Amino acid sequence: MPAVLHATAGQVLSITLNRPETLNALTPDQRDEVVQLLSKASETAGVRAVVITGTGRGFCAGADLRGAAGTDERGVGDVARTLRTGAQRLIAAVLDCEKPVIAAVNGTAAGLGAHLALACDLVLAAESARFIEVFVRRGLVPDGGGAYLLPRLIGPQRAKELMFFGDALTATEAEHLGLVNRVIPDGDLARTTRSWAERLAAAPTRALALTKQLVNASLDTDRATAFAAEAAAQEINMTTADAQEGVRSFVERRKATYKGH
Repeated sequence: MPAVLHATAGQVLSITLNRPETLNALTPDQRDEVVQLLSKASETAGVRAVVITGTGRGFCAGADLRGAAGTDERGVGDVARTLRTGAQRLIAAVLDCEKPVIAAVNGTAAGLGAHLALACDLVLAAESARFIEVFVRRGLVPDGGGAYLLPRLIGPQRAKELMFFGDALTATEAEHLGLVNRVIPDGDLARTTRSWAERLAAAPTRALALTKQLVNASLDTDRATAFAAEAAAQEINMTTADAQEGVRSFVERRKATYKGH
């Protein structure tokens, strides 16, 4: 079976990590395939929402570290270069995807796997899911954008607590902290995810892309820059057919039908 399953139905691209025997620990090849799928989703008119999930008991147990031992042969800059082209590139691909991305966290999300979920625009978690900042347990510094994502989601002190101790969070605890949008009974996760994805796929796609861009940039900009970006986004969006349909449907007192352009 392929290590990454993908299929598009109803304008929703589903990406499924498929190495359940390793709790879907990511190999470089898997990681690169996910990056390529997300990039292609941005440019494909027939894709208007993306779901990332896993098979078996794990969402993603992080990077597959088998074979990573034996650091004596590493040269200066090798580790940083590997991160830039690997884990960081994966997280950037999620953040930069022009379509809304839902994480359907079906089980353990650890290390890079946790950051993959948290980089998504919306996070649905099964009751059995766990989130673990596992790096400290291995004597490692968090990677995959963790020190960027977590403080923005829950503040620096909570982020440090998770990263310093590496304790597992239940799905409910993650929801209370604000890391998860909803906790879903395990048997209902797929159905709820499909419902959310279909709603996003029926929404004004370009408006969602611009909204995502504004929100993701907001914490790194001052007010004047944020307001200027908002005005520019409005200017761009008002040229779309969906924006015109939205205004027209309001005037005509009917439900809008968005085509994604």
